Amino acid sequence: MTERKPPGVPFESWVDKQIQDAQRRGDFDGLTGSGQPLPTELTSTYDELWWIKRKMAREGLSALPPALALRKEAEDALEAALDAPSEHTVRKILTEVNAKIRDMMFRPPPGPPLGKKPYDVEAVVAEWRARRES
Repeated sequence: MTERKPPGVPFESWVDKQIQDAQRRGDFDGLTGSGQPLPTELTSTYDELWWIKRKMAREGLSALPPALALRKEAEDALEAALDAPSEHTVRKILTEVNAKIRDMMFRPPPGPPLGKKPYDVEAVVAEWRARRES
């Protein structure tokens, strides 16, 4: 599309003619993604930080401060432990998250305080057993 729009021709008409000519030539045949739905980022509302969020997702980075990320991880671990299929799995999940919590308690990162202490494994196991019985 190197030719210039002729004077006196409406822009819309000129663009439509360029598109029709390209379709006749087959310029749009076999393009990548042809016949596929639009990506969700194109159909959602505009976000001016879209490129940062996409880069962070691609790099596996978190936008949360370390303490908040660990809080979320601890809550998810507790939920996973309560839904675990065996007592061994419950203990393993809690032992791993407790190690991370203790590490952060003794070497706090910058940002908000963790506000979490290690889980009482025996209490969670007792709750897990009670849920299994009912």
